Amino acid sequence: MLVSASVAGDCFSGGQVAQPHRIIPIVEASRIQTSGDRSVVWKGLQTLPPLTLYIHVPWCVRKCPYCDFNSHEAPADLPEADYLAALTADLEQALPHIWGRQIHAVFFGGGTPSLLSEQTMDQILSMVRARVALWADAEITIEANPGAAEIDRFKGYAASGINRISLGIQSLDDAQLIALGRIHDVSQALAAIEMARSSFGRVNLDLMYGLPGQSAEQWCQTLRQIRQFDTEHLSLYQLTLEPQTVFAKYPPVLPDEDVIDQMESVIQEEIVAQGWDRYEVSAYAKPGATSRHNMNYWTFGDYLGIGPGAHSKISFPDRIVREARTRSPLQWMQRAVQWDGSHIPESVSIAEAELPFEFMLNALRLREGVSSSLFEQRTGMPLHQIHPQIQKAIDKGLLAPWADRIVASPLGWRHLNTLQSQFLSES
Repeated sequence: MLVSASVAGDCFSGGQVAQPHRIIPIVEASRIQTSGDRSVVWKGLQTLPPLTLYIHVPWCVRKCPYCDFNSHEAPADLPEADYLAALTADLEQALPHIWGRQIHAVFFGGGTPSLLSEQTMDQILSMVRARVALWADAEITIEANPGAAEIDRFKGYAASGINRISLGIQSLDDAQLIALGRIHDVSQALAAIEMARSSFGRVNLDLMYGLPGQSAEQWCQTLRQIRQFDTEHLSLYQLTLEPQTVFAKYPPVLPDEDVIDQMESVIQEEIVAQGWDRYEVSAYAKPGATSRHNMNYWTFGDYLGIGPGAHSKISFPDRIVREARTRSPLQWMQRAVQWDGSHIPESVSIAEAELPFEFMLNALRLREGVSSSLFEQRTGMPLHQIHPQIQKAIDKGLLAPWADRIVASPLGWRHLNTLQSQFLSES
């Protein structure tokens, strides 16, 4: 399928500010009765949450000026054998923490995981399958850069068991791609989408808006081109200037808030109204195509992260632990094979008083929120412990009146940081 570089038709009508889907409470709840005891009550976890596996591949052809991920310019020859050995050691040392648990999704993130050969990717997945229990229908996703896309490599990845790909398209305008420091052009992006669609059962496309010099009309044309591919999943992100990036040091001129509002209106008109459900702040899916790995993250599930700089959240009956691996690829490869734990410099139990914020930081990103019972299941705390914060957020119009769900109101979704901050610990 060939998509033209322009799409005919009047694209942007302008004028209206985008609104998320209207969130309708199941019932109108009366004011919540709160307990007089404000002390934290830790009940422990009765059941452990679902578990996914994240594998970090740290190398890129070139680091983009907006990127704050743990990515490093790739050497001429990738140390794939050393990486595989360290990854194996990293996983094996983590096994005692996840004995008996099944993994229902695997995500290769980066960096640019598609720089790895299909042979190395097959070895990694064989190594994983030999050590952990994967669901028979596990979602296995790989991130890929259109500038490093090869059809034979994609076919090899699919043969090894990868069934979902996430392509970092970012823009369909050559000038904007240059401004973003991307290594691909529009023709490569369109070709990569075709390769992905012919190789994998499920395809996600990453795109960014609010780019330097970008207009709402240009954003609309991009979405109309993308829409013609009819991929199951889209991730649409507003460009933000993150600390410790080139863009933070040398900030480009970005569109103002009025233009951003217009761009978000375009998303509503060109994507949501055309069949993609905005199920999370930045995620849009056709029916049945939500990201299993990301949904687990947003519902405060567990994830084991291996590879340089990878983060983990692992629950035990009596505690919930966060870990971070060494960020330097070389140091991580050296330390992981020493079997002394030195490749994990950070490992902390989440303080009980911090659990409400940790939970809400993720759950409130979902358009339909989460069931009230999930809070207790995932944190081990009784729900009445956060009734005062919930009622305060309802009174401010940030949460929808609720009975059995915790759901952001349209206002709360547009001011998500403010809503999430209602659950910060007062200590």
